Amino acid sequence: MSDAWSAVMGADMPVAPSSGAPYSDEEAAAVGFVLRLGRALHGYGLSADALEYNLQAMSDRLGLEANFFTTPTSIFAAFGPPERQHTHLIRVFPGDVDLGKLARLDAVSRDVEQHRLTVIEGSRRIDEIIALPPISRPVVRVLGYGVASAVVCRILGGGINEVLVAGFAGLLTGAISLASNRLPHGTHVFELVAAFAVSLVVTCFAAISDLRLSVPTATLGGVIVLVPGLTVTVAMTELARRHLAAGTARLSGAFLVFVTIAFGVAVGAEVAGALVGEVRSLQPRRLPDWTLTLAVAVAPLAFGVLLRARLRDFPWLWLSSAIGYTAVRLAALSFGPAMAASIGALVVGVLANLYDRRGLGPAAVAQVPGVLLLVPGSIGYRSLSSLLDQNVIVGVTAAFTMILTAVAIAAGLLVASVLVPTHRQRETTRPSA
Repeated sequence: MSDAWSAVMGADMPVAPSSGAPYSDEEAAAVGFVLRLGRALHGYGLSADALEYNLQAMSDRLGLEANFFTTPTSIFAAFGPPERQHTHLIRVFPGDVDLGKLARLDAVSRDVEQHRLTVIEGSRRIDEIIALPPISRPVVRVLGYGVASAVVCRILGGGINEVLVAGFAGLLTGAISLASNRLPHGTHVFELVAAFAVSLVVTCFAAISDLRLSVPTATLGGVIVLVPGLTVTVAMTELARRHLAAGTARLSGAFLVFVTIAFGVAVGAEVAGALVGEVRSLQPRRLPDWTLTLAVAVAPLAFGVLLRARLRDFPWLWLSSAIGYTAVRLAALSFGPAMAASIGALVVGVLANLYDRRGLGPAAVAQVPGVLLLVPGSIGYRSLSSLLDQNVIVGVTAAFTMILTAVAIAAGLLVASVLVPTHRQRETTRPSA
């Protein structure tokens, strides 16, 4: 193994099988930086198409002939001409979106592109970013779960009782999230345990207290942070961009999470029924309109905490979310829900890509929180809940609505990338001289 390769990749990263050195020292340093950057970007939530754009643009800038193929759990990278190609496989486990570290990685890649850092210095910076502790403290993240659940419950039509109970259930979900991260394989059962606990607590609370409470609305608010609506939208975008393997795998994973949450909620309700008897669910009381405005204003801030955004990025993600949601509400006055969602996604996508083009950070920082207010996750959850209750027609109708809305959002984001491509999309699509 060459000294440059060892310095960049370290002992834990495999090198291409060598019958002789696969790369010169300069090529080894460049390839090592690209692979390390790809592994970090993948682990912090970048979609397959965006990841490939980033890696291809970086390889072009470094003078590498490269091809990439990514899935939600792996990266294949091949360097060199076809007759002398060296292929690398990196196994990556999907992680939570970390907007703060994505922004730092974007800054490092821009510095390397503009020759302010060498590739070896860039690789060391990536190692330092990976080693950084989470931006938000555990207590703040738990509060973020609670606030997100409460405000989304209000956006979904909950009354004051539903909002308060959903906020408490969100705090419970956040506490379970922290505990699952500290247990071996705890993340594998996080959604199941959290959905069960939220359903049990909400149902028991409705029975023990004498509140007028809509159990389905409060339960949905409590589990909304678990629902993979964003994953469905990303999967549809990947499929539309012909990333078939990545999109299909991501969509399958999202479906499994939906089923897990619905099953956990159903079991929790059954256990609660055995403990406290049958619970009567009532319609939520309507809150003043200004509370909806307040909820929409607070939601992006809660999402920013959960997505680990840097404090300096909060104004941008809040602005993107607020403008996108306003565009949806205005479009809904003249168009149907799907068209309104597509217009909202288009607005969010354009703003996020302008954010990237201005060099303020990666588009994901402004795009992901804005899209979270549009994604059809609650519709998918209600679809599976209806199917579990044997309301087949309602369940199938809701499932179709979820898919149609996800496709509409993906279409809006695709049009935005055509109208205002990010700086790396421009580089990888620009015809060669």
